[in-house]
Amino acid sequence: MSNLQQRLDALPPAVLGGILRGIEKEGLRVQPDGMLADTPHPHGLGSALTHPNITTDFSEAQLELITGAHHSVEALLQELTELHQFVYRNIGDELIWCASMPCKLPSDERIPLGRYGHSNMGRMKTVYRQGLSHRYGRRMQTISGIHYNFSLPAEAWPLLQDVAGAGGPVDRFQDAGYFALIRNFRRHSWLLMLLIGASPAVCGTFVSGHSHGLCGWDTGSYFAPYGTSLRMGRLGYQSDAQAALAVSFNCLGSYAQTLHRALTETYPAYEAIGLRDGDLYKQLATTLLQIENEFYGTIRPKRRIHPGERPLRALGLRGVEYVEVRLVDINPFEPVGIGLQQMRLLDIFLLHCLLSDSPPDSPQEIAAMARNQRRIAERGRDPQLRLHRTAELVPVEASQSAAAAGGAQPTAELSADLALTDLTPADMTPAEWGARLLRECEPIAAALDRAQAGGCSAYRDALAAARAALENFDVLPSTRVLLETDLRHGKSFPAFALTQSARHRSDLLASPLAPEAAARYAQQAAESHRAQRKTEAADDVPFETFRQRYLTQDLMAGEHFKSAC
Repeated sequence: MSNLQQRLDALPPAVLGGILRGIEKEGLRVQPDGMLADTPHPHGLGSALTHPNITTDFSEAQLELITGAHHSVEALLQELTELHQFVYRNIGDELIWCASMPCKLPSDERIPLGRYGHSNMGRMKTVYRQGLSHRYGRRMQTISGIHYNFSLPAEAWPLLQDVAGAGGPVDRFQDAGYFALIRNFRRHSWLLMLLIGASPAVCGTFVSGHSHGLCGWDTGSYFAPYGTSLRMGRLGYQSDAQAALAVSFNCLGSYAQTLHRALTETYPAYEAIGLRDGDLYKQLATTLLQIENEFYGTIRPKRRIHPGERPLRALGLRGVEYVEVRLVDINPFEPVGIGLQQMRLLDIFLLHCLLSDSPPDSPQEIAAMARNQRRIAERGRDPQLRLHRTAELVPVEASQSAAAAGGAQPTAELSADLALTDLTPADMTPAEWGARLLRECEPIAAALDRAQAGGCSAYRDALAAARAALENFDVLPSTRVLLETDLRHGKSFPAFALTQSARHRSDLLASPLAPEAAARYAQQAAESHRAQRKTEAADDVPFETFRQRYLTQDLMAGEHFKSAC
């Protein structure tokens, strides 16, 4: 019996039914003509500082909708849908942009930063965003996505520990288990990007004045002919400074030590920006990372924090509680950006990452994983592509119509890595490699189906759909975006996304919002405004004192950081 099967067999249906998942979904508010909205966060949605479910991300026009944790994907989708319905009933004629790559953008300095009132905490959130704008530019920060939070129930960990024959505190075993999941996720996340990536095209306003290497339509839109997720490639959330970190995920201790250096050691390029100009703060700190949330990655270990507590400190004191998956593109073909089938695939994939053997990572493997991510993001459907698998290069098998935009070829910049094809002979295509991974997921999908009330085949169906997509790239969201844009929307990505956004708006407004849900969200909005006023009235120290107190917390406190890799 395989190790994966032994671990899976240790988790009875009642435990698998206790898995929790939640979503944080970003989305730009746009005007009816597709331009970024320049209006404040709507009052009817509540306070962006204190509302537990409706806030903003980088920009004042960038909504972030946060669900609770749910034991079923159906309940999760219902709450996410209700949040969208409530938002649409409070934003007038504006729309929620249905894609990860942004709408028509104004000049960089006119993209509004999130505003959170006059409290020290609210001011700190805006200053942090000011720092991001100086470091990376505002356009990059308007890219939106979906974060999928995932955790096993507490009763799962002693069962898995017994199978492993491991001693010691169960919470340390839990930390190690989540880091094993993270390592495998990073190894194989290219497969998710191939299957659910949905951002192969951009509006010209996003790349204006910048080198990008994309193909262009004469409408001012640009695209990667074989791209899957430009959001996760060089045009997306990437940072040369952070790339030098080479963060290891072999244990919580090594992860914390690397982040601690980035959070406490001054970085020359950011020191040159300066901390403040008189009373105007340019950034929160001159370190490589202002705060933990600035660290980019496809997945993070997470722990709920207490008010005013720093995330890294919380991990050290109480350990890993869940993982946050950050590579999910907004699917423009789903009314709320994600559907049940994608959620089920994520559940299956994450359990596979957790239950499979997970050897330690190395600097060489970390570099190879970064290359794989970039190649799949920018040209994952290219039949000439090669991926690293251990020491090998593995060719991607693409469908006959992978070049969805009329047979256009990648530009020289996006094809630069093709010179690597003459290295070590490949023995497996990613389609074959992906098929092997999905075959290993079959008992997991069956177990998750048994864990559902009354039994079903929904998880096995989601797995079958993923296998079919590997055999026919025409059904991938990234291919569909290019085909729809090219053939039905005049080769204009903004026209495609605006049409889809308007369709979703009509559907969500036409679907009834239960009166009790509407009343609950309205009450939350009112309570959040009161909470913001209370927070502002409670401030008793100057902002600089507040900033220093927050940033000088002992980040390496707690026994959880003492685990050996």
